[in-house]
Amino acid sequence: MSARRSRLAVAGLAVLAPVLVWLVADPVLGHRLRISNGEEKLDIGAVAVVLAALLAALAGWGLLAALERFGLRRARAVWAGVAFAVLALSFLPLAGDGMDGGTRAALALMHLAVAAVLIPGLRMKDVPAATPPALSVPQTETDGGSPARESHGRG
Repeated sequence: MSARRSRLAVAGLAVLAPVLVWLVADPVLGHRLRISNGEEKLDIGAVAVVLAALLAALAGWGLLAALERFGLRRARAVWAGVAFAVLALSFLPLAGDGMDGGTRAALALMHLAVAAVLIPGLRMKDVPAATPPALSVPQTETDGGSPARESHGRG
């Protein structure tokens, strides 16, 4: 699998992971994810979850690609450090008022779900497709080649 395809798959899984958390929290458990700011209330739906996760996945992929493109020697390590810092900062808004404990927990799980897919997935070295080793068949006199050089204990 090419690097682009594997990273695209990781980005897709990073979008799917928080949607699964949202599905469990909102429709299955029936806990409406809602943030309020005084009189204004914001319901967090599946579209918002998909867009936020997609933005995070594309930003992470783009930063890693830029670091690699400019030849940074330890691009993946630098990227991982930045990713963990962004993850830590993403929890700051969850410390504020305006949401109940269930919403706070669901949002924290969504952040962790995206990070759990993106950080190891994009940091992983691209593994080229395995190619089977070439078989070496000794040529014999009957197929026009030189005699096979096999010594079976004879000398």
